[in-house]
Amino acid sequence: MGQHLDVILPLAALGYLSGTWLGAMTVCRLSGLPDPRLTGSCNPGFSNVLRLHGMRPALATLGIDAAKGWPVLGLGMVLGMPPWGLGVIGLGVLLGHCYPAWYRFRGGKAVASAFGVMLLLTPGVALVSAVVWALLAWRVHTAAVASLASATLAPLVSLWLAPEFAVVVLIFALLVLARHAINIGRLQRGEEPRL
Repeated sequence: MGQHLDVILPLAALGYLSGTWLGAMTVCRLSGLPDPRLTGSCNPGFSNVLRLHGMRPALATLGIDAAKGWPVLGLGMVLGMPPWGLGVIGLGVLLGHCYPAWYRFRGGKAVASAFGVMLLLTPGVALVSAVVWALLAWRVHTAAVASLASATLAPLVSLWLAPEFAVVVLIFALLVLARHAINIGRLQRGEEPRL
């Protein structure tokens, strides 16, 4: 483990920096749209942009947030980092997205970023989670329900499709669930915004 730390820790720091690129902020600024942190659910992510501004800006947001960690993760894969090391790098990306220093540590919920990281590390798990998210979002029209369900399911799917990454996926899922604590309260009160 120790022999990889001198590579993994700098890559995790780069992962954090890449994660701080919030797709919603870039898309809204370039499109002349209001700051997504000030309207709707006040979350700078795919779901809030979708609710506020429609599909095209939301898909652009999703694309940025999903792919922004790929260069540093790809470098880790080329350098032969073990699954736990790639997980640490991926966690850096998610923490950057959730707690970006440039935005006073007010970031997103990590759903799109976790999807992007898993798409590179565990594509099967990412695709199953995405299908579950899309079906639930279509059925119940609530992004939080879809996100909570897909995050809960992902570690179980990883045991089947990518057991070497099961602990990594579990940590990602716990972060996503923790970031949705406010949404859980709103769901219980019937106040969660619908898509």
